[in-house]
Amino acid sequence: MINRRSLLAAGGALLAAPALSQSALAQGFPDRPVTITVPFTAGGPTDVISRLVAEGMAKNLGVAVVVENVTGAGGTIAAGRVAQARPDGSTLLMHHIGHATTATLYRSLSYDVEKSFAPLGIVSDAAMTLVARPDFPATDLASYMAEIRQRGNALTLAHSGLGGANQLCGMLLQRAAGTTLTTVVFRGSAPAITDMMAGRIDVFCDQATNTAPFIRDGRIKAYAATLPQRVPGLELPTTAEAGVPELVMSTWHGLYAPAATPPEIQERLSAAIRAALQEERLLARFKELVTEPASQERATPAYHRRFLAEEVARWRPIIQEAGQYAD
Repeated sequence: MINRRSLLAAGGALLAAPALSQSALAQGFPDRPVTITVPFTAGGPTDVISRLVAEGMAKNLGVAVVVENVTGAGGTIAAGRVAQARPDGSTLLMHHIGHATTATLYRSLSYDVEKSFAPLGIVSDAAMTLVARPDFPATDLASYMAEIRQRGNALTLAHSGLGGANQLCGMLLQRAAGTTLTTVVFRGSAPAITDMMAGRIDVFCDQATNTAPFIRDGRIKAYAATLPQRVPGLELPTTAEAGVPELVMSTWHGLYAPAATPPEIQERLSAAIRAALQEERLLARFKELVTEPASQERATPAYHRRFLAEEVARWRPIIQEAGQYAD
């Protein structure tokens, strides 16, 4: 017969099993390659940033860190896959500001933006730039905004899809101007810039990573950058100093693990991020990409968790006011 003491001991062992399993996961980490899932196509800014970070993290972790591109549905397919992955530190998600805005943009998600992930650290920040076709009549940001207010939907505004950084910046631009423009959706920034250079699109708000070469060559007009501080290498005022302080945003990137990943693994991965962000090759390439590496403080789980919650809260009323939702 099984006595009461035996049953209690067996129950205690069962309760302890998950903790032991988590502890075993943490002690053995890393024991296999790590995959960073990127929700956008190869060659784009998120992909390039992810590969640079992966290279630095691999040196620190002592295992291969590879990038896998899983595209579609504004990044939600990739995010959903990582949310459901085994929480052992081997499957991660690199996402930009769009991760925070999907909480409001999408009426139904297979995951919770904040609860389904363990934020590991902010990786980078890139300014958005307010640009226009070469013959746009405005000479500075004040006249740019005045032209938009006066002409409204007679002007065309490009973006590359719901939830993309340039679509979000376009929302802020229209909100700051108090008017609605005629939006034209492109399959990426490159064709939008091509049409703008040809005069077929009036205005655009896109990452400096994408627009900087064309701004420097004078092939498009540029009026301001959206970071609180000036962007090195671009002779542009900030939106705040040019009189539009409400139009401040960055295209930030952050790295995530599934929510149940043991804290020891989260911290080990975060430490690898911070080490990667000090690699000379990464710093040189980020400079070429007109992208700022995150500070060591921002590249921590605690900061990233707070910041993500703030971004979700910040964008919710802006998206609701615009009334633009995914199906």
